[in-house]
Amino acid sequence: MTDMGNLPHLRGVLESMAGAVDSEVARILDKSLNEGEVSIEEGTRLFDADGNALLAIMATADELRKRTNGDAVSYVINRNINFTNVCIKRCGFCAFSRDHRQEEGYFLPLNEIVRRAREAAELGATEVCVQAGLPPKMEGSLYIDLTRELKAELPDMHIHGFSPEEVLYGAIRSKCSIEDYLLGLKAAGVGSLPGTSAEVLDQEVRDRIAAGRITVEQWTEVIKTAHKVGIPTTSTIMFGHIETSAHRAAHLAYLRDIQKETGGFTEFVPLSFVHEEAPMFADAIGKSAAEGGLSDMRPGATGAEVIKMHAIARIMLHGWIDNIQCSWVKEGPKLAQVLLSAGCNDVGGTLMNESISTSAGASYGQLVPPSELRRWIRDINRVPVQRDTLYRVLRSFETEPLEPEALDLAQVGASERFGSFAELIKLDEWRYTGQRAPTLSGPTWVEIKRGS
Repeated sequence: MTDMGNLPHLRGVLESMAGAVDSEVARILDKSLNEGEVSIEEGTRLFDADGNALLAIMATADELRKRTNGDAVSYVINRNINFTNVCIKRCGFCAFSRDHRQEEGYFLPLNEIVRRAREAAELGATEVCVQAGLPPKMEGSLYIDLTRELKAELPDMHIHGFSPEEVLYGAIRSKCSIEDYLLGLKAAGVGSLPGTSAEVLDQEVRDRIAAGRITVEQWTEVIKTAHKVGIPTTSTIMFGHIETSAHRAAHLAYLRDIQKETGGFTEFVPLSFVHEEAPMFADAIGKSAAEGGLSDMRPGATGAEVIKMHAIARIMLHGWIDNIQCSWVKEGPKLAQVLLSAGCNDVGGTLMNESISTSAGASYGQLVPPSELRRWIRDINRVPVQRDTLYRVLRSFETEPLEPEALDLAQVGASERFGSFAELIKLDEWRYTGQRAPTLSGPTWVEIKRGS
């Protein structure tokens, strides 16, 4: 390594840059590097920082990432199964859901759900992520029954399923407590819950962007109860809409407090708002405040805001939540690589099917094979690691395998093989017709494509 003392011009540039960083920001970052806990007020100050401070925040987050995770960057081979888009809620940020009366509502039959999980296993997946809309008059046992069927077919597959919103809905429809419903899910085989439906954990913000959505109190009860009964969860934030820097910092501190109490979060995943097809963004443009428009709506987060969100998450959650994931679906591969130098140590999963972000206007593909994820990681001189859902290392790749993996081969013709949201909502075979649970039989995707 070159001695910095032998490079006086470079040393001068770095010193001048450090001098340009606000003294309060510098103090907060120094506190973090000395293992001090960053408060909500201090986190807010970091979110409001700009200019050279952004580089200092990135460098601090990267140092904390290295202390915690070393040079390993992980990924999971998984598949998303969004089995219905029919939903009783009308969240302003969601372009995925459809009313049960709309022609574009779909509901996958049970044999197709199981077929997708089996295909994922054959392609090397260790996880299926199962989430969907909230169909009207749903049988309360739907999520439990679905999990049981998947585990009967694939006992070794990890079921990462059902958001807090879905758990609450299942409990309500079953007329039982949240704890009893979670125990039912665990007994059926659910291994972890996605910590989605969090958005921003501030009730005033939630009431504005998704009136009638699960409340902060209810979300917290589901998460804490899941941890209590032994079901780990992820944690998330959706940012870049109407929330402020203070909201973001308070959200991180709220998650940190839960983790101190339960220890049940496996990761934190910032999810930037995809505005293109979101109803509330259209309303912000087309309606006045009196008509319900959101005059303070932003068209998603800027690149700098995305970087700060991930980096400050690492800084504020340091010592409590070890894994910070960047979403290639939301941010794309190039920005995802930058985020790996701003506190992130995980690039998420292969997905195979991605409907929710895609329906909102996300422009990146629904499948990235493991070899491509590893290439992104190697490009920044890190070591790719395949993990399972609970961040246990399955394989470390010091060198790239000579033979292609199953998903690498499946990438050829992937859109034809796996289908897309645009195709799903137009298929008569899977049209929602009022069923309360997936039917046991019906045409699979393979049979539909064969007949077309």
